[in-house]
Amino acid sequence: MSEVKPQQPIKVHVEHYEDIPPEDQNLKLVATIARVVFVLAVALSLFQLYTAGLTAMTALLQRSIHLGAILCLTFLIHPPFKGARKDKFSVWLVLDLALVAISLYTIFYLGFNMEEIFERQGDWLPADVAVGVIGVCLVLEACRRVIGNIMAGICLSFLLYAYFGQYMPDLIIHKGYTIERMSTTLWLTTEGVFGIPLGVAATFVFIFVLFGSFLETTGGGNFFINLAYSLTGRFSGGPAKTAVVASGFMGSVSGSAVGNVVATGAFTIPMMKRVGYPAHVAGAVEAAASTGGQLMPPIMGAGAFLMAEFTNTSYLEIVKIAAVPAILYYVTVLMFVHFEAQKLGLKGQPKDQLPKAFEVIKENLHFLIPIVVLISALMSHVSPMRAGFLAVVSTYAASFIRKKSRMNFRQLLDTLELGAKNAVMVSVACAAAGIIVGMVSLTGLGLQFSHLVIELSMGIKVLAILLIGAASLVLGMGLPVTASYIVLVILAGPALQDMGVPIVVAHMIVFWYSQDSNVTPPVSLASFAAAGVAGANPMRTAFTSWKLAKGIYIIPIVMAYRPLLMNGTPFDVITTMLATLIGLIAFAACLDRYFLDHATWFEVLLLFGAATCLFWPGVLFDLLGLILFVAVVLKQWPRRAAVRERMRPQPADQPLA
Repeated sequence: MSEVKPQQPIKVHVEHYEDIPPEDQNLKLVATIARVVFVLAVALSLFQLYTAGLTAMTALLQRSIHLGAILCLTFLIHPPFKGARKDKFSVWLVLDLALVAISLYTIFYLGFNMEEIFERQGDWLPADVAVGVIGVCLVLEACRRVIGNIMAGICLSFLLYAYFGQYMPDLIIHKGYTIERMSTTLWLTTEGVFGIPLGVAATFVFIFVLFGSFLETTGGGNFFINLAYSLTGRFSGGPAKTAVVASGFMGSVSGSAVGNVVATGAFTIPMMKRVGYPAHVAGAVEAAASTGGQLMPPIMGAGAFLMAEFTNTSYLEIVKIAAVPAILYYVTVLMFVHFEAQKLGLKGQPKDQLPKAFEVIKENLHFLIPIVVLISALMSHVSPMRAGFLAVVSTYAASFIRKKSRMNFRQLLDTLELGAKNAVMVSVACAAAGIIVGMVSLTGLGLQFSHLVIELSMGIKVLAILLIGAASLVLGMGLPVTASYIVLVILAGPALQDMGVPIVVAHMIVFWYSQDSNVTPPVSLASFAAAGVAGANPMRTAFTSWKLAKGIYIIPIVMAYRPLLMNGTPFDVITTMLATLIGLIAFAACLDRYFLDHATWFEVLLLFGAATCLFWPGVLFDLLGLILFVAVVLKQWPRRAAVRERMRPQPADQPLA
């Protein structure tokens, strides 16, 4: 992949001013900027809490203030290119300070003249056009620094497409638009940069990123890991199953695949390696499990909030629909892990060497308070933004119950700063995606792309879904998950709806496929992060995680052909779930060539037939799939006793807990 990676922040520019080495205390300018970053980040988090839980603001005003702070943080933290030193007075420092000043001016212009701007819609002043052009350029530069050249290039290509529309091929031709129309649409309305993507980032996403930061600081992550280990450690390959369950727990409240890898992988990957998993397998298990965190309610990834807005569906309804497929994904990963452990002969740990679940819960019961508050608020039809606010406040309050988790004032400020910095990438991505959304809407490209997908797939749903999956993989090479979902659902979502797929199911399919860049080579962001923790070969880890995460590719097809999996009567949901679950187990066993014991090629063919039939709708296919699956069970059952004896837990020299 030829992408130029986003530049990493200069350390002295992003850490607390107190962390500057004593010998560099003469760098007064650097210390001052570090203070500014700290104050700005804390102020942004407090502003988001204020607007989430206390006083609502006009959408355009709230989003503009949010973006202004994000742009300032971006230009203060991220250098323009690798090697641009900002630890002393230089031209690059002057440039970034100038960009900060210009960012503040464009936001101030929008806020100060908001009523006049609303009144003169379509009758723009030259100053309006100039501010619009400058604002869009600032977003493009921030996108280039934070996300990379590919995302910035895609945004620029959509701008060029809108301007030179009359010169495009017949398939995507349009009349073309002036710079005035483009810039004012993107910057002075809620149809572009300040549209739904940034609105979601500035409300729901930020508050839940902050929630994750509070959980991380107070030690909630360790609680989830210990609880998972107490539940799974006695089984074959227990540490790997711990990684899956712990990542499910953490992902359900953090919604970040790479963040999950770093947070839980630091504990689970060494545990897996100690019981005999190869380094690349240990990293792959963590990457595949962490990717599922963005699919697991109650929070999921940022795309789930966007889905609620795009489909005009309550977030609680999205959570209900997403729950069963997410559980199936984790069961699939668990089965891959189980089969791998059986093949490697990895035994479980004796029960007396594991942490006691009751003790873990007893010592950390207070961490359940914010989760209960969050779920209760969502089920009471409180807005997700207000629910996130309550979760943050309850996490801070609950931290005082135990001395070990209690936050002092400095830790509180550090957590607020961390939350703002963690939100920079998502907010910049959503602002940049607003450029794409605005130009697609302005030019009508979405409808044309939809027709193209229908033509290429010849109206066959499975081909259309596979085309969307391939497109998501290409987009994932240069876009974050959230941005990939936004672009793909706008371009390809209508095609699925035209084929009869319900709107929420169509969006869920695209949302699932947008996750594949986390585990699919050559990008595999979560896999590469896990490889770094495991000390493994990145590409080998990526290909292994790609195998373990096959549920990401299979389950969306099942969603399209068996929508009762997500939205039917309780009986329909349960029966469809059971059929799909057995199909996924058969599919995992087929790929691993292991079920109750090593599978012969004939047994592999039976498992493949069972999986194919159980994924396809219809009672006859379900019966045929079950017959093939039972045939494999009966064929391998006589060999099960020897395998069970071989895998019996044995005392270890040292406990892993």
